[in-house]
Amino acid sequence: MIGTIVNAAAICAGALIGVALKKGIPDQVKSTVMQGLGLAVVLVGFQMAFQTRNPMIVIASMVLGGLLGEILKLEDRINRLGQRLEKRVGSQNGGEVGRAFVTTSILFCVGAMAVTGAIEDGLVGQPNTLFAKSMLDGISSIIFASTMGIGVIFSAVPVFIYQGSITLGAAWATAFISPWAIAELTATGGLVILGIGLNILDLTKIRVANLLPAIFIAAGIVSILEAFW
Repeated sequence: MIGTIVNAAAICAGALIGVALKKGIPDQVKSTVMQGLGLAVVLVGFQMAFQTRNPMIVIASMVLGGLLGEILKLEDRINRLGQRLEKRVGSQNGGEVGRAFVTTSILFCVGAMAVTGAIEDGLVGQPNTLFAKSMLDGISSIIFASTMGIGVIFSAVPVFIYQGSITLGAAWATAFISPWAIAELTATGGLVILGIGLNILDLTKIRVANLLPAIFIAAGIVSILEAFW
């Protein structure tokens, strides 16, 4: 849970700093900082990906997971859900606090990094991905709060509940998952994280949400191999 706690704290700290900087932050500063964080996310992704014991499992998982994600249209569904929530709550509240809360809650909760980071934290007790996400969310909180106000700070609550639930569920699942399955699951998640880093750097546009099923397929493939091999 340490990764989620740090993430929520970073959002609160960033929001308070952003409120203090009401004049906003220069675009050039935003761009440079986000590029640096993007490179850090790429590093985290590489570190996780190299934990694989069999690259063929990762390759098969990414292919099958990508196919399943495209069939289910996960990326499109998540985007539409976010747009509906923001429109509905924003229109009902009508104030900057409500709009800031909904906008940033969606941004911080809906994403592959929140899922993979929480799973990694729960399965192997490694919160590095969530630490990287905390830096991203903290900087984003500063930027949003400087323009949208104190409502950003309340998004720390859904982030804590959402990621914390995933982490606790993953921690419970460790009793049923072998070290080999955890290694391949982590490596596959690392490639998804790498895709997020490349998107942050604007080097490409990878539909990372559609690749999320690959994480669970990797664990499934290992389980099948362990059962019959």
